[in-house]
Amino acid sequence: MRKIKTGIVGLGRLGKVHATNVVNYVSQLDLIAACSVVEEELQYASLNLGVEKTYESFEEMIDQADIEAVIIVSPSSLHTKQIEYAFKKGKHVFCEKPIGLEVKEIEQVEEFIEKRKDQVFMLGFMRRFDESYQYAKEMVDRGDIGEITLVRCYGIDPSSGLPSFVQFAKNSHSGGLFIDMAIHDIDLVRWFTGQEIKEVYAIGNNFAYPELAEYGDTETGAALMKLSNDAIAILVSGRNAAHGYHVETEIIGTKGMLRVAQEPEKNLVTIFDEKGVRRPCSEHFPERFKQAFINELIEFAKCIIERQVPGVSAKDGLESTKVALACTKSFETGKLVALEDEAK
Repeated sequence: MRKIKTGIVGLGRLGKVHATNVVNYVSQLDLIAACSVVEEELQYASLNLGVEKTYESFEEMIDQADIEAVIIVSPSSLHTKQIEYAFKKGKHVFCEKPIGLEVKEIEQVEEFIEKRKDQVFMLGFMRRFDESYQYAKEMVDRGDIGEITLVRCYGIDPSSGLPSFVQFAKNSHSGGLFIDMAIHDIDLVRWFTGQEIKEVYAIGNNFAYPELAEYGDTETGAALMKLSNDAIAILVSGRNAAHGYHVETEIIGTKGMLRVAQEPEKNLVTIFDEKGVRRPCSEHFPERFKQAFINELIEFAKCIIERQVPGVSAKDGLESTKVALACTKSFETGKLVALEDEAK
């Protein structure tokens, strides 16, 4: 079996998830190089994952390491430049969302990618590779629930991670709630409906950590959206779920409705004790979407080997980012934002 020599840039929480998955679960990829500006992360790659070559410079890794593909899990502001550099050097690229933070930069890199049909680019919208979401998508595509009239999404991180996130936002690493978190739900809305989003109105608040407002972010946000065919989407994103990581998606159609993960159960175990009867919940996104993260990298490798075009494209990243930025603008201004106006 052919193994694709692969490098990775970024070994924070999600970077470690991807790197560990490659080493343990994705046999088609061979992780031989890693890049990070944090020495401890490079040591982790060498000692825990057996990575042969480590680099502090992304450009040096691309130029010097004998790799065919690279997995980009660096800060979002670096994505477009790193994608373009890797593509210029003939590498296949898997990039975590978002594809970038500026529309013009994303448009430029999308055009750059489109000119190189022999190279694979794939964006990390992992929920598309979750079995439950794929099952729901098959039902929608068959017309089982008729024409979609409304999509409602919840995406709320556990409150246990909120204090560390406040420090993260303080250091200006966050792209904001809508682009960091809601973008997954925005992608689901586009994926399930096949429609673009034309108007958004977003609001938010900070009750647990009011200082988040000083850093231009919010701990709880909501957005009401009108789609190109006048269907409706409602998104709720947050960072303060006391019970664990909460992701839920409801799709209402003219003939029925679907609900994915109404309760964010960790497994099929029910606990009976002095606290009553309860079901454990997933504590964080790497746990809830563990198999989805593995599945997307298997798909990435398959597309390289079989010369296929991934189902998740740079355009998906561009359109979702446009909507997320429009939500951010609506939140900041308190006004309805039309996507057509933003494009002018």
